[in-house]
Amino acid sequence: MSENRVTIQQKKAVAERAKGCCEYCRSQVSFAIQPFSVEHIIPKSQGGQTTLDNLALSCQGCNNHKYNKTVGSDIVSGNIVSLYHPRQQQWSDHFAWNDNFNLVIGLSPTGRITVETLQLNRDGVVNLRRILYAMGEHPPAESNE
Repeated sequence: MSENRVTIQQKKAVAERAKGCCEYCRSQVSFAIQPFSVEHIIPKSQGGQTTLDNLALSCQGCNNHKYNKTVGSDIVSGNIVSLYHPRQQQWSDHFAWNDNFNLVIGLSPTGRITVETLQLNRDGVVNLRRILYAMGEHPPAESNE
């Protein structure tokens, strides 16, 4: 069973690769009130492996909302689409910031379903973005471009 656990080395590598940001909502570790998690993009319950290619840094809110989900119904087309996969896709292909950098906008079916499913624009996150933007600390530099 220990081979299914994320190792300390993997946690370090994932955190460094993400440059201190949630790979979904872009919240920053340095301003978080809860610890971030290293999560399985494809959940172990669906056959996901504990490898660097299947691990992402996630804030607690995104991790809780994602849980074991990998797909959802696009709010525009109604089609079933995959959630954003940080190891296989570029954030900027699926998301953008609104004009004042408070909201994450889904640009594609994958982006839209991820914004909705993970609730990337939760009230607390939006409020924190407003404060950090006013302080010149938001948005963070892109971590997987």
